[in-house]
Amino acid sequence: MITNDIKYIGVNDRDIDLFEGQYIVPEGMAYNSYVIIDEKIAVMDTVDGRYGDEWLKNLSAAIGDRKPDYLVVQHMEPDHSGSITAFVKAYPEAIIVSSAKAFVMMKNFFGDDYSDKRIVVGEGDKLELGSHTLNFVTAPMVHWPEVIVTYDSKDKVLFSADGFGKFGALDAEEDWACEARRYYIGIVGKYGAQVQALLKKAATLDIEKICPLHGPVLTENLGYYIGLYDTWSSYRPEEEGVMIAYTSVYGNTKKAAMKLAELLEKKGCPKVAVNDLARCDMAEAVEDAFRYSKMVLATTTYNADVFPFMKEFINHLTERNYSNRTVAFIENGSWTPMATKVMKAMLEKSKNLTYTENNVTIMSALNPQSEAQLEALAEELL
Repeated sequence: MITNDIKYIGVNDRDIDLFEGQYIVPEGMAYNSYVIIDEKIAVMDTVDGRYGDEWLKNLSAAIGDRKPDYLVVQHMEPDHSGSITAFVKAYPEAIIVSSAKAFVMMKNFFGDDYSDKRIVVGEGDKLELGSHTLNFVTAPMVHWPEVIVTYDSKDKVLFSADGFGKFGALDAEEDWACEARRYYIGIVGKYGAQVQALLKKAATLDIEKICPLHGPVLTENLGYYIGLYDTWSSYRPEEEGVMIAYTSVYGNTKKAAMKLAELLEKKGCPKVAVNDLARCDMAEAVEDAFRYSKMVLATTTYNADVFPFMKEFINHLTERNYSNRTVAFIENGSWTPMATKVMKAMLEKSKNLTYTENNVTIMSALNPQSEAQLEALAEELL
């Protein structure tokens, strides 16, 4: 139970291996749904279609012999809209409430835009349930164009769609920020300006609880969560530290990356995070790049370019508007090192990057000259 009138009816998915076909989720996922029970009953979003039967049982248990009057659809991704058809079949008299763009997507997904049983809402519209009033706020491109979020002014609850979500089922015991950060940067990170616009709207509301579509309901210290979202969406570093991302063919570039990490730690760097891009979870590496204030990219020259995993990594960064950081390079090449030039050109898409004066060039393997360059780079990074 969220409040006296708001109940949780979502489900946990412990069968999923890759969320959105790419994000490793060892602790599964939660697909959240809520029901507001008043003179009229409003259901807030559905769940992934694979769990539609379980969700409908949860809904029935929450409302007893009554029937829902409304289904509010805030977001049309299938992990949240996948049970709309099942809901309509179970409750054919209920009205669907959503944005105009969402109804277009319903037609595309399900072959029906429910024109005979719908209410189209936009910015500032309200829905009266009795003592509860739902206030609708548009949130375009957070992170799809049709998204709305909903504020219940009686219980002071914000239903935040995918905002403030995280990876992991609700029975997972883990730190919120770690998996919320990876979720945000991977899925929403490109749309910082749109998140900032939504945060400005949310600042005008008296919010006591946040009910997202993934992850736990947030009920205490909301300033902490909102503050992290403000940091992430404005592309500011969350912590002082150095993230080192490397690829290595025969181990020599790895030795340089690990040597730099050792030097930084000995010199008192507050945090050093090292990622082997060929073996780590790429989303974790991207998370670290956005978390820390400085980044070192270390890779080999490969086919007059850079190693494929490094190229993929940089593309992930620029796609998500990586900016406002200090960046350094370690390149390796047995005859014509070109990696630094290539990586710097790829980062031209990013804004407000500061490049170190000291970088490192390795000719096949570390030698006294390149070790001295590592020492100078460590000093500059600190």
